[in-house]
Amino acid sequence: MTRTVIRGGFVITASDEVHADVLIEGGRVAAVVAHDSSAAESWTADRVVDATGMYVIPGGVDAHTHMELPFGGTAASDTFETGTRAAAWGGTTTIVDFAVQSVGQRIREGLDTWHAKADGRCAIDYGFHMILSDVNEDTLKEMDNLVEDGVTSFKLFMAYPGVFYSDDGQILRAMQRTAGNGGLTMMHAENGIAIDVLVEQALAAGRTDPRYHGEVRRALLEAEATHRAIQLARVAGSPLYVVHVSAEEAVEEIARARDMGLNVFGETCPQYLFLSTDNLAEPDFEGAKYVCSTPLRPKEHQAALWRGLRTNDLSVVSTDHCPFCFVGQKELGRGDFSKIPNGLPGVENRMDLLHQAVLDGHISRRRWIELACATPSRMFGLYPRKGTIAPGADADIVLYDPHVRQTLSAATHHMNVDYSAYEGKQVTGQVRTVLSRGELVLDDREYVGRAGHGQYLARSTSQYLI
Repeated sequence: MTRTVIRGGFVITASDEVHADVLIEGGRVAAVVAHDSSAAESWTADRVVDATGMYVIPGGVDAHTHMELPFGGTAASDTFETGTRAAAWGGTTTIVDFAVQSVGQRIREGLDTWHAKADGRCAIDYGFHMILSDVNEDTLKEMDNLVEDGVTSFKLFMAYPGVFYSDDGQILRAMQRTAGNGGLTMMHAENGIAIDVLVEQALAAGRTDPRYHGEVRRALLEAEATHRAIQLARVAGSPLYVVHVSAEEAVEEIARARDMGLNVFGETCPQYLFLSTDNLAEPDFEGAKYVCSTPLRPKEHQAALWRGLRTNDLSVVSTDHCPFCFVGQKELGRGDFSKIPNGLPGVENRMDLLHQAVLDGHISRRRWIELACATPSRMFGLYPRKGTIAPGADADIVLYDPHVRQTLSAATHHMNVDYSAYEGKQVTGQVRTVLSRGELVLDDREYVGRAGHGQYLARSTSQYLI
């Protein structure tokens, strides 16, 4: 059994900050003790990792990615191999991706398709949520079997009529099912029927540039759908997790529900915290790089998002990583913003951007780890195996240099996409070394991982409910 000791670092979890050494045996954390203790000094190991001057943090858990997702006549440019490798470079050691049930397809068929895409190709551990596109009596019954098999969360869409959209009746039925089987309903909350009217009107008036993507997907339509989803969840007696919250008005709806003691949770993403409609308005079609849904909002919404993260009205920061290259993919929407593939790259940038948020005074160090590691792990049934550094946990550990300055750029990132959403942004802090289940994936900024190391994770039900 391989023994590894990480010596001399500053261990940060969601609950503690301590100068400590970490002992790893057989891919799991065996002990965490103070540097100067006699126990730590007596440890022998096959490998000693010097963490002097480093933060020692849990590997990130990104609970919202879309590798190889078909969308708008193309597909996300990161495969499970390239995307999980990039995640590791950014300090993320677990992703939960979305398997898709297409209309007319059984849920299990969609899940099997995504297993085939990922099996043997991932550099880090991974799990699946299930996107429901066709809610009917047969698929409702299948949901129970999926929960038993470790797929314990189901995403529904109030947007994208004709593709992923579910009406209120279908949503209510699915929520009633999760209320009974212990699953968690995830919701893309935008009023897609109303948005399609505004898209049609904008295009008819000649408003075709990328910036109109943000203008037609109004904040009030995100708030309305969020409110409606919460009320449907109340009727069903089901917990609700609202994905990629971007608008202040939507945060207010979630905060009101949580003040009532409801099991309603919100997620936001780095793009809403650091980017805005100013990016969508960049000239020469450059704004297409920033088309995603929910859309980027005016900068004044960011203060509400940061406040929500501090008050826990927003509980998780995930990426919604869904990259499309500018050349050949985003360009499909020249002359018609509605045809621009929706999605941004970011799986490699999340941990660094949130560390910058610590330095900027938005959140504390422990809140950084809570938002990016511990809470997503608890929310989606992976804790305490993932999301912390404690005896018995998987040795998913990141050595993070909090002092290195770096410039985010497509020239240096490892995501399989030809631009960076954060091109030229300077941040302080950088991942140096990454271990996944005790195996080195990144060794002092040298990639030593391999496709196939990552294991599929069957998840338990949510451990974060009130």
